[in-house]
Amino acid sequence: MDGYLGSYATLGLVIGAGVIVFVGAFAANRLLRPANPAEPPGKYIAYESGIDPVGGDWAQAQIRYYVYAYLYVLFAVEAVFLFPWAVVFDRPGFGAATVTEMAIFVAVLALGILYAWRKKILTWT
Repeated sequence: MDGYLGSYATLGLVIGAGVIVFVGAFAANRLLRPANPAEPPGKYIAYESGIDPVGGDWAQAQIRYYVYAYLYVLFAVEAVFLFPWAVVFDRPGFGAATVTEMAIFVAVLALGILYAWRKKILTWT
């Protein structure tokens, strides 16, 4: 597809194909589902590890678990950006500018971990 609107036509075709797949999946789901799904007694009761539920359904979770999970995801995702840099670092054309960019990136990581350490977020109570 050439011309001024060629790239828009390609985008329109991709979006159209996505809509067709989406609608087709829901239509197949509606056609293939059972007409009268079985509803045995106790189907909607929560079932955890083979033990019937006892007590209330509300439990308080401490925020420190979420903070550790957030910090892990944050630093794991940022560490993923280090691998491509390490792979291409020895190739020609990657000089002082590349080293400076990565030093700034690692400095931002270090500032983040220093901030978490100074705020005593990383201490387990």
